[in-house]
Amino acid sequence: MSALGKVVRAGVGRRRVQTLAILLTALMAVTAAVLAAGLLVASRAPFDTAFAAQHGAQLTAEFDAARSTEAQAAATAQVAGVSAAAGPYPVLSISPHIGAGTSGMAVGRQMAPLRIVGRADPGGAVDGLRLASGRWAEGPGQVVLEARNAPLDVGDQLSFPDLPGRPNLTVVGLADSMTGSADAWVPPAALARLTPPGSRPNHQMLYRFHAAATDAQLVADRAALAAVVPPGAITSAASYLTVKRAAEKSSATFVPFVTAFGALGLVMSVLVIAIVVGGSVSAATRRIGILKALGFTPEQVVRAYLGQALIPASAGTLLGVLLANLLAIPVMGEASTAYGTGTLTIAPWVDLAVAGGALAAVAAAALVPALRGGRLRTVEALTIGRTPKRGRGRAVRALLGRLPVPRAVSLGLGGPFARPGRSATMVTAVLLGSIGATFALGLTLSLNGIQDGMNRKSPGAVVVQAFGPAPAPVPGAAQQPVRRADPETIAALIAAQPGTRRSFRTGLTQVGVAGLAGPTEVVEYTGDSSWGSYQMVAGTWFDGPGQAVVPGGFLASTGTRVGDTVTLTANGRQSPVRIVGEAFTARQVVLTDARSLDGLGAYVIPESIEFDIDLAPGTDRQSYLDALDLALAPYGITGQPNGSHLTSMAVSMDALATTLALMLVSVAGLGVLNTVVLDTRERIRDFGIYRALGMTPRQTVTVILTSVAGIGMVAGLAGIPIGIALHDYVLPRMGRAAGTTIPAADLTVYHGWALAPLLLGGLLMAVGGALAPAGRAARTGTATALRTE
Repeated sequence: MSALGKVVRAGVGRRRVQTLAILLTALMAVTAAVLAAGLLVASRAPFDTAFAAQHGAQLTAEFDAARSTEAQAAATAQVAGVSAAAGPYPVLSISPHIGAGTSGMAVGRQMAPLRIVGRADPGGAVDGLRLASGRWAEGPGQVVLEARNAPLDVGDQLSFPDLPGRPNLTVVGLADSMTGSADAWVPPAALARLTPPGSRPNHQMLYRFHAAATDAQLVADRAALAAVVPPGAITSAASYLTVKRAAEKSSATFVPFVTAFGALGLVMSVLVIAIVVGGSVSAATRRIGILKALGFTPEQVVRAYLGQALIPASAGTLLGVLLANLLAIPVMGEASTAYGTGTLTIAPWVDLAVAGGALAAVAAAALVPALRGGRLRTVEALTIGRTPKRGRGRAVRALLGRLPVPRAVSLGLGGPFARPGRSATMVTAVLLGSIGATFALGLTLSLNGIQDGMNRKSPGAVVVQAFGPAPAPVPGAAQQPVRRADPETIAALIAAQPGTRRSFRTGLTQVGVAGLAGPTEVVEYTGDSSWGSYQMVAGTWFDGPGQAVVPGGFLASTGTRVGDTVTLTANGRQSPVRIVGEAFTARQVVLTDARSLDGLGAYVIPESIEFDIDLAPGTDRQSYLDALDLALAPYGITGQPNGSHLTSMAVSMDALATTLALMLVSVAGLGVLNTVVLDTRERIRDFGIYRALGMTPRQTVTVILTSVAGIGMVAGLAGIPIGIALHDYVLPRMGRAAGTTIPAADLTVYHGWALAPLLLGGLLMAVGGALAPAGRAARTGTATALRTE
């Protein structure tokens, strides 16, 4: 090993505290930075890559066969701005039944409507389909289902008992469409057998455009298509941007707060490393003089101190990359199913780019103090003292000495003024730690409030699914025949049950919304639901038919506001509803009174019907459930206790925020530790003199802890408002990434009890970091301290 290598190795091994500080700061910064960059890329790249590979349709339009011909639909492919088109394909919406031979399903049960498209092959210039399993449908009696939402598997059957000839279809494959252009595909000729008498399929066209990156551009593209066909011919036009945003939501939601932690970690990393290397140069001035006297050049001195920083930083960077990829697993798992591309991981180039950038930042932070060491003259380095320059902070320390406090306290309070630059860096480290702790606490409290608001979509103490699975048989009990009950019968049984205070019924259906592409979910409410409303962002809950409550994402997609009216459509009929409130939910859904859908003939999915029940005060829930199950037993359904629960997304965010905050606070403590270690080493002779004059070990500890206590208290208090401001800036952006608006109640979370521990946070970080070197200084013998140079 060369002489320079031995110097570097000795420096790394001898200054273990500084080495550990550099390693952990690099670990923190790299972990947060890789997570932020990786999630940002993952929230965009996978969809874009898969969309480009499958030539996804940027607009999926459906033309009313009664208002336009197949030729007119095909002619839209020549409209200016269209770069590629496919179709027209015949398309119809029809509700099949579970066919014979389908395992694990109730044969004959009616299913939700499927959009079935007649398509000869899965390829094409637009919307190339990826077969997930099985093969393509090549003849009559065969069907391919959309893989992501497929209710059945390959080999299962669909039946259509209401159509002439009672046709049956066998599922021969599952395929992925990037934009969900259909629920099922059959050969075009086979679609005729599925068309009800007296009707005909509509026409589906798939488009790609020269300019379709924004909603405004797609609106203009749709207007250009509508201009060349008869008015009202385009019944729906689904934008790929809606699907893209939904697919990107999971990982994109994490990006704002991880980015904030990444920025804090990066700043703190550069700061602490600059402190460490600067302190190392200052503390080793005499050593540098000796090295130069032995023939080391200024360049070699600079390289030696850069190496002492880069070796532990490289180890921390490697560990940070590994930790970030491990922490990303649960986050990526939330988004992986959205793309249909399997488990997502952080892109390797992100790991390499962040690692390289981190090491460059470390080198830049270490370069300035290393250059200062390299420029020291040999004689000056050999003769210079390590104590502060005479007179620095002397006036302030003299003034503090007049305070009516113990001498050990006044000495400690004056300590930071002897080295104001080093004290400023300690203030900054504690400040950043306080910001991180404040932000993390507010984030956790907000996430808990958000989860509570999300849980309000299913209120009450008991829930009953009207057509849920039958209860498990009781051994030895006589089995009663199971009858099918209509919802009104179940509602009457619930109302008659002792202990029922109030209840309402919900059901899920899909309708069209004028101005919005594709079908939209609607939750219809029967009964007084005012006591079980969603958490509201703006406006009020509906109180009758003709009113609706929608989320912020719906308002953004439709360009509407609370107070506007939208039109719901189904089966060629229309029903206008007025938006009276904005609900807190990420679902793209309309919440309305069931009477608002009267006349639309909308199909309500039987399995979605449920009753939410609130119990009278003093009612024992388990006793109520036992009695209710007895009343519902003839219908093969049971009640279930209803309780709040944490989603995996909330758990992942809480865990990630806590981990990053603890790392940030730990690094702040290490910054204090390193600074105090350097300071006590430089002042060890002073402490020896104090000890010789009668200072006790306890007073020595008091001096050192007092010197950082004031810094910690001031910096901690200064970090609280900054952390609150960061929280109030980041949380709304997380809400927008999730497609919703966060209620004000979930943003205003810094109440008295939450601020109490934060007020002492800076003090605890500073004292915690200084405790170990203070104890070591107190244990140093007087003679040993006086002999130290």
